[in-house]
Amino acid sequence: MSVDSQKLSTLMHENRTFPPSDEFRAQANFNDERIYEQAAQDPEAYWSEQALHLSWFKPFENVLKWTPPHAKWFLGGKLNAAYNCVDRHAFGPRKNKAALIWEGEPGDTRVLTYDMLRREVDKAAHALKRLGVQKGDRVSIYLPMIPELPIAMLAAAKIGAIHSVVFAGFSSQSLQQRLEDAKSKVLITADGGWRRGGITPLKANADEALVQTPVEKVVVVQRVGEVAGITMQENRDVYWHELLAESPTTPFEPEPMDSEDVLYLLYTSGTTGKPKGIVHSTGGYLTGANTSMRSVFDIKDSDVWFCTADIGWVTGHTYLVYGPLSAGTTVVMYEGGPDYPTRDRYWQIIEKYGVTVLYTAPTLIRTFMKWGESHPAAHDLSTLRLLGTVGEPINPEAWMWFHQHVGRGTCPIVDTWWQTETGCAMIAPLPGIVPTKPGSATRAVPGIDIDVVDENGESVGFENGGYLVIKKPWPSMLRTVWQDDARYRDTYFGKFEGVYLPGDGAHVDADGYVWILGRIDDVINVSGHRIGTAEVESALVAHPAVAEAAVIGRAHDVKGQAITAFVTVRDGITTDEQLVADLKRTVVEQIGAMARPEEIIFAAELPKTRSAKIMRRLLRDIAEGRVLGDTTTLADPSVVDTLKAQYKDAE
Repeated sequence: MSVDSQKLSTLMHENRTFPPSDEFRAQANFNDERIYEQAAQDPEAYWSEQALHLSWFKPFENVLKWTPPHAKWFLGGKLNAAYNCVDRHAFGPRKNKAALIWEGEPGDTRVLTYDMLRREVDKAAHALKRLGVQKGDRVSIYLPMIPELPIAMLAAAKIGAIHSVVFAGFSSQSLQQRLEDAKSKVLITADGGWRRGGITPLKANADEALVQTPVEKVVVVQRVGEVAGITMQENRDVYWHELLAESPTTPFEPEPMDSEDVLYLLYTSGTTGKPKGIVHSTGGYLTGANTSMRSVFDIKDSDVWFCTADIGWVTGHTYLVYGPLSAGTTVVMYEGGPDYPTRDRYWQIIEKYGVTVLYTAPTLIRTFMKWGESHPAAHDLSTLRLLGTVGEPINPEAWMWFHQHVGRGTCPIVDTWWQTETGCAMIAPLPGIVPTKPGSATRAVPGIDIDVVDENGESVGFENGGYLVIKKPWPSMLRTVWQDDARYRDTYFGKFEGVYLPGDGAHVDADGYVWILGRIDDVINVSGHRIGTAEVESALVAHPAVAEAAVIGRAHDVKGQAITAFVTVRDGITTDEQLVADLKRTVVEQIGAMARPEEIIFAAELPKTRSAKIMRRLLRDIAEGRVLGDTTTLADPSVVDTLKAQYKDAE
């Protein structure tokens, strides 16, 4: 891969910089620039020091064993993830501190202190043991965003079982694939879940998925009640509340786990092929999650942390459960969507609970932009002190809107790049040290060795683009693909020997800042010009009429590929041929004539997953008239039908 260097858009030439204020720098956990050099000179010493922020039953003897492409971290050490996230706080000074503040979609609430959470986790661990779950067994969890979800994860971890959370938006077929691959002994699900006033039929989906799986027992949480209309299968199904009622109240002794023992599986849902079961270890993963909470997110004991991700995705694993709880943080967890029942639900929650750190997705920020600044302006957001973004590259204009209308121009923004496979944030500014630029994840965090290389694996240097790679192992890296190590080797280490390939393209600017260009396959080849979709999308979103844009390449007889842009405009904007011309001109001015969209389709909504990611592959299917791929993870499947009809009319 090579990124066209003829003319890169303003995305890579953003000149606005936002250094940390003296006040923020003074109180930051990490505020000495020398930490980068120290970690680079001796990464093992750096990670050893960070690992000691966890509680170990037995100290580790060696920091790292690296036999590419396999790494083992903190060899000989024994610990337990649930103990680190719950017990050590519950039996200490944080006993009565709020661990989890939960808000349900209908408005019901629940607060669990660390001591209360410990008791719930212990009862669930006792219950799983009675069902026959042993260390190393797999427990699949198919739940909505309710407290029982992190409780179930932590209970499995306390036993030493391997949990596999399946996103509640997945279909029965997707669930079945994951149950079969993991060979799960127990499934924990719910009668249903609330979503924008409707019910997601989780138990019905589970019943359909369980026809041909190794699952022996199904535990059912009552969330929506009789309206779900579920059936319980005798000798297989049992209600969560009944099971826990029979549990003893005595503490559950945590299983000492080797640092390299598997903590969880999380399946990636690639556009084609069998989902990959990403394997994460206990000691290394927890070290990465805990370290990034303290370094990237500057977490303090007084903070109230709100991550808007679903726990069904890795962001929810790392930054709603294991990261914040291992750091003793108060976590806000919300069940529903950002616009139900009104478009200011997130801002209500921030004001209600005094949230201090907000971590959300660029797609949501662009949606908030579309809805207008009146919604955040109507609420007291003065408790916020730090903002974060995750999931995809953020457009500079969305970054600035977030900065001005949510952060009031004073909150640092940490734009983070990482993956399911990396376990925690890899590229992100340390907010007490690094000046930020709108749209850039800035630089690798301490202890991470990244580079941008060409086809031959050679560094491209400043002002050039290429493959993003990670050159050295890190504690929270995936250990393998479950039951398929060959796929692990081929997918992540097959191109450059001993070097991890994430599959993203990147550009390094003159200051050494990294700009993520999106997936390698999100590069469009127009008449020999390779153009990153993120470049075109950023140019479009820079136009004052545009709220959001998704760009794809479709087959073209002459050019090879032509650019099609799907655009949503801000409220009150009229869409006409003049606006089409203006948008095309904007792209030409910012990137060049080779990047001019062949067509622009205005859309009320773009197809997104319930984790707020735009499904660009579906847009490609629509543009090229193909049969649509899997749509089970869409938040609103009707959006696709509307777009298909719109696109056909526009032809």
